[in-house]
Amino acid sequence: MHRNCRDADMTKLTRRALIHAGMGLAAAVAAPAGLARAQATPLILYNGQHRATTEALVAAFTKATGIKVTERNAESPELASQIIEEGARSPADVFFSEQSPPIASLAERGLLGQVDPATLKLIPDKFAARDGTWIGTSVRTRVLTYNKKLITPEQLPKSIMDVASPAYAGKIGYVKQDGFQEQVMAIVHIRGRPAALEWLKTLKANGRAYNGNRIASTAVENGEIAFALSNNYYWYSLAREKGAANLASALYSFPGDDAGNIFNVSAAGMLKTSRNQETAQRFLAFMLSQEGQVAMADTTAEYPVISGVTSPFELAPLSAFTAPVSPADMGSASDAYSLEREAGLI
Repeated sequence: MHRNCRDADMTKLTRRALIHAGMGLAAAVAAPAGLARAQATPLILYNGQHRATTEALVAAFTKATGIKVTERNAESPELASQIIEEGARSPADVFFSEQSPPIASLAERGLLGQVDPATLKLIPDKFAARDGTWIGTSVRTRVLTYNKKLITPEQLPKSIMDVASPAYAGKIGYVKQDGFQEQVMAIVHIRGRPAALEWLKTLKANGRAYNGNRIASTAVENGEIAFALSNNYYWYSLAREKGAANLASALYSFPGDDAGNIFNVSAAGMLKTSRNQETAQRFLAFMLSQEGQVAMADTTAEYPVISGVTSPFELAPLSAFTAPVSPADMGSASDAYSLEREAGLI
């Protein structure tokens, strides 16, 4: 996914100039194909998102613009640490993170540039950094996945604070990454740090840890454990493979504005040290375009962040889900790791 370097006589037609001229965001994203292919510097993308999702996005961007993208793939926290270590020497133009805390850690260190205001306006404020340094590109919800043969919805806890109680000893599964830190930070924001620490201690005492959300969701489906904290899209992937009616498991959300109900976003931002900032901004804009959102939505059961794009997965309406804490509230979630260490989970 590169951003095209335009002919000399076109250099003044920057993205903002196009918008100012009334040509709009679509024109900024999709320049004439000949110009796009004439002089394009490859975009360097540090990618922590699922490979299939990013490859579909990159293919759509390159097809639309002629700009190529060089990917460096690893886990999001690992890439964030690499960027911090590289500092001004980092070759990265854009960082695409599966979760928001790794990219927020870069923003907190002043390593991200400002996202174009026109791009920020494409999504609700709750799905972007308050300082305008990163955008959410897709949304997941935190849920309980439960086995319908082992427990009924009426027997499930009515609050995230109750899942770790002795009443559910041996019945609750959890994963210490991929949404868990955001969950801890939501409890900190709503209930306070001491309550979060106590919750982690009781979860360790009464729950069972798994090495991944997919593993935990599969354990619930197979009847190995009654329910587990997870992200919604793992269950929807299973439902698409086997048919929802054929599953032994189902999803449950806590009533009301509970700390257990949160939005997790995949997020992207431009490095302040990018040597290809015009292309980086164009790529970020494409991520929130109709074409970019469709490319990502087709690969994973996550919610698009713009209106007018429908997931091929049969997702419950996002409007029916209430989250009292936004992804921006989570920050880098560094205190979540501190709490986990204090509780003996890590």
